[in-house]
Amino acid sequence: MHMADALITPAVGGVMLAISTGTIAYSIKKVKEDLDEKKVPLMGVMGAFVFAGQMINFTIPATGSSGHIGGGILLAALLGPYAAFLVISAVLLIQALFFADGGLLALGCNMFNMGFFACFITYPLIFKPIVGREFTKKRITAATIIAVVVGLQLGAFSVVFETLVSGITELPFVSFVMLMQPIHLAIGLVEGIATAAILCFIYQCNPTMLHGSEKIRHKVIASKKKIQLYYWQRLL
Repeated sequence: MHMADALITPAVGGVMLAISTGTIAYSIKKVKEDLDEKKVPLMGVMGAFVFAGQMINFTIPATGSSGHIGGGILLAALLGPYAAFLVISAVLLIQALFFADGGLLALGCNMFNMGFFACFITYPLIFKPIVGREFTKKRITAATIIAVVVGLQLGAFSVVFETLVSGITELPFVSFVMLMQPIHLAIGLVEGIATAAILCFIYQCNPTMLHGSEKIRHKVIASKKKIQLYYWQRLL
């Protein structure tokens, strides 16, 4: 879903870059306030994973853009929304600088379309409420698929809006939307299922890796203490 430089004007690209830069600055501030050192290596690993996944592109005919997995929900579910936005922004910057994927003019748009909606809209408003306080595989699967699909739909609509505001395309608004949304619905379903499988596997192996799983961690610690207390009582 990278936007090409040819799809937007410098004015639109500049505005979106300013918005994305402001979001990055705020995310850096929030990450510094609550930095978990254990998450730092995970940020690097997941950044490399999403980078590789985004390099597999699906061409969207007649739009000048391409579709691929976004990775925003996967990152947010493991790192939290602020760290996730920083990671996906770094991935997009590297792709723009060294792989000509999206371009520098459209960098702000791509950060917003693929990072902001997933990290700050669908993750807190869809993923977290569905998962709730008790993490289960069923809830994780449902939350992931819905959040990914909605996030990609919002991102695809944003691409349409940014292109039309730029006055680049001659396609009517309705035609452009009807071209973009169904394709990204299919991409979202595939990404949602794949992301859900990854998160469920991580949850099964180490549930404390999921962001917001502090209560799970506390339950694990409490259970260990109860077991230790039980054996001490038996020994005494």
